[in-house]
Amino acid sequence: MSLVTIATSFFLAEAELVRSRLEAADFHPFIANEMAAGWLGGISTATLLRIQVPAAEVAAAREFLADPAE
Repeated sequence: MSLVTIATSFFLAEAELVRSRLEAADFHPFIANEMAAGWLGGISTATLLRIQVPAAEVAAAREFLADPAE
C-alpha cells in the first residue's frame, strides 16, 4: 500500500487532530515521524510530521480537509 502525504505539522497535537478527523470520516490516516515528536514533548522541530493516507484516498481526503469543520 502506497501512502501519500496530504498535510504536515511540527505539532503532534495538531497532527493527531487531523488524523482523528480523517478517521471519523472513514479514512485510513497514518502519522509519519509520530514517535519522534513524542520523544521531543509533542513538538517535532527536527523533522516534520506527515499525515498520510493510502493513494486511493488522497483526493477525497484533501477535499474533506479543505472543508471547514462544522
